Amino acid sequence: MSDPERLNRKIRAALAPCSLGQWPTPLEPGTPALAHALGLEALWVKREDRSSPRCGGNKVRGLEFLLAGAPAGSVFVTVGGTGSTHCLATAVHAAALSCRAALAQFPQPETETSRAVAAASQAHAALVVRAATRATLPAALLAAWRGARRLGPRRWIPGGGAHPRAVVGHLLATLELTQQLPDPPETIVAPLGTGGTVAGLLLGIAGLGWPTRVIGVRVAPALVANRWRATRLARRARRLLARVGVPLPAPRSPDILNGLGRGYGWPTVDGESARRLAAQHGLVLDSTYGAKAFACLLHRETWNMRRVVFWHTFAMPARLPESVR
Repeated sequence: MSDPERLNRKIRAALAPCSLGQWPTPLEPGTPALAHALGLEALWVKREDRSSPRCGGNKVRGLEFLLAGAPAGSVFVTVGGTGSTHCLATAVHAAALSCRAALAQFPQPETETSRAVAAASQAHAALVVRAATRATLPAALLAAWRGARRLGPRRWIPGGGAHPRAVVGHLLATLELTQQLPDPPETIVAPLGTGGTVAGLLLGIAGLGWPTRVIGVRVAPALVANRWRATRLARRARRLLARVGVPLPAPRSPDILNGLGRGYGWPTVDGESARRLAAQHGLVLDSTYGAKAFACLLHRETWNMRRVVFWHTFAMPARLPESVR
């Protein structure tokens, strides 16, 4: 791909996303001390957590494409855990477009971040239906869908924003690296939940023709977070782009590491060790996504990693911005 910026403009013209974020997000070099502690030759951190002053995180990329074109007053119905950053981002950014969100949520373990996210989601969504257990989530989802009908015209958004249009947003994030790095990185490490972010990385790497390996660290059950699903999402996004005149090479599959531990949202010993190490060097990670993904760098010898970009997807600030309090 000779001109990533031209491709960016072509994709945006063809799919007409709305504007929710501030692009490009920074790519920051990790401190030499942190890279040394991890045994890496070089470390960069892609700061997707700084994508928007309203409510940052990687989900903003996909929402620009998923919320686009909705008339004012639309109600976006989606699903996730009580600490779902996708649910929070949907509620906050829908409101910015004069729309609303209805959320169906399942319980997840409480951490400082998940409690803050849950409170912010409750404050900004027009409707929140919380299932008592994961087994009763279908009933909660049905209640949210029916309740949304009373609020306005409904639109469905898959959990985590895992949709081919959203994948395109993460592809555009990958293109930003061409202006931020002198050479392709050896490895990109990202949390793997519903798969949209990793799928976009795969498609972007294929389009750039880079030899870079994408490692998805599983932070959700394998039924949701797996190689087949991420690769399928990337291929579906590729077909979507082909239909609008943007052909791209076929993506490779990611490497998958298991960082789940006891279950979704439960902190792990390695994850908390990684979180503390990162904090010592000024990098704030959450226990559900970022810490578990970063933990794989503690064992980088196993995966022969030297020059790494870490995809920092979300970090709830200690003090919530006014827009999400």
